[in-house]
Amino acid sequence: MYSESQPPPSWETGRPQPPFVRLADSGLLYGRVLDAGCGTGEHALLAAARGADAVGIDISPRAIAYARGKAARRGVPARFEVADVLNLEHLDMTFDTVMDVGLFHVLDDDARFRYIASLASVLRAGGMCYLMCFSDRQQSDVRFPRHVRQDELRCAFTDGWVVADIVPDSFELIPGPRTAAGWAWLATIRRT
Repeated sequence: MYSESQPPPSWETGRPQPPFVRLADSGLLYGRVLDAGCGTGEHALLAAARGADAVGIDISPRAIAYARGKAARRGVPARFEVADVLNLEHLDMTFDTVMDVGLFHVLDDDARFRYIASLASVLRAGGMCYLMCFSDRQQSDVRFPRHVRQDELRCAFTDGWVVADIVPDSFELIPGPRTAAGWAWLATIRRT
């Protein structure tokens, strides 16, 4: 998705998604923050610019190179690492807050459960996960990423988690020929 020969993905707008700006404005992106599947780093950069100790991880070395370049140009002390969200325990860190901005909906069922276990290994008890994913309210023939139902989120985050809230929201997307509506769910999930 981050190759030189391809246009940027439609969610890479060059700025953080508005719901996460609102979370930052409310002081909810605090402490040590993990941006899981950070892409080119806009959300980790947002959290770091607001005073958090932000770490962004992505499996794409190219995306991480973009993120590191942005951090250097902006003078923002976010850190970026190539890492697999299914093996977060290898980071050897714990976090107060996790952001998932468009990762959950690209995972198949097996990977989702591995991802949630991986998150549990690094998010401290009482820590918060803010997860934004494409919603089943989105009408589209496109089958990827998946369009997630609220009950899928609630069923996925059970043992050791409390889903505090799931509200309708929307992704800001770059317009293009393959771009559909950006209907989303924004979930607030606490680690118990």
